[in-house]
Amino acid sequence: MKIDGKVALVTGAGQGIGRGIALRLAHDGAHIGIVDVHEDKMMSVAKEIEALGRKVTFIKADVSNRDEVIRAIDHVESKLGSFDIMVNNAGIAQVKPLLEVTPEELNRIYQINVAGVLWGIQAAAKKFISKKKKGKIISACSIAGHEGYAMLGVYSSTKFAVRGLTQAAAKEFASFGINVNAYCPGVVGTDMWTEIDKRFSEITGAKIGETYNKYVGNIALGRAETPDDVASFVSYLAGPDSDYMTGQAPLIDGGMVYR
Repeated sequence: MKIDGKVALVTGAGQGIGRGIALRLAHDGAHIGIVDVHEDKMMSVAKEIEALGRKVTFIKADVSNRDEVIRAIDHVESKLGSFDIMVNNAGIAQVKPLLEVTPEELNRIYQINVAGVLWGIQAAAKKFISKKKKGKIISACSIAGHEGYAMLGVYSSTKFAVRGLTQAAAKEFASFGINVNAYCPGVVGTDMWTEIDKRFSEITGAKIGETYNKYVGNIALGRAETPDDVASFVSYLAGPDSDYMTGQAPLIDGGMVYR
């Protein structure tokens, strides 16, 4: 187990991709700090991690709040005795024509998807530097961070921003031994895509499931992505095999977008 004994904090770990990442990292030997806004879901994932024989702690925090992100990292380090891996997974989607996006909607998605990643990068890097230790910072991007999508324009722009933050942070922190990378999933069968499909239905009149099936139909490997598909790649980014990789945002999408 290449990350045996390491301590990883995963935001948005109460469900979906975040849950998958937390469980995979625990399976691969890490102790896990769970951060989410849903306490009941965190408790459920914590029990699954304990069943794997790993130490776990959880704390409710809103990633758009810088102070809460800092507090979450301090909490995890205090409870689990170390802090080695930061996974900025939390995020939200928005399906809306660009002509209809309101200032309030723009602010909300940017505060979570962009500011939330920045605060996580910032707080984790400060912690690693203060402890004079190497660390891994891994953030959620998307195929929408490589290609803008109609009706997902603002969401796409937030993911392009994550790529920019990842590249800049990698350059700023390389001399401290901190690797900064991102992961770019495609169509993952989670509650987020259920909501995306529903919103497309409301806007375009497509039948429920039609948009989802359309996107899945464009996947070269012929099936929707699972949280486990994403988590296996994040585990690689968290481990020593990726020590010579930084500033990257690879696509893990089954063959949808090619760069």
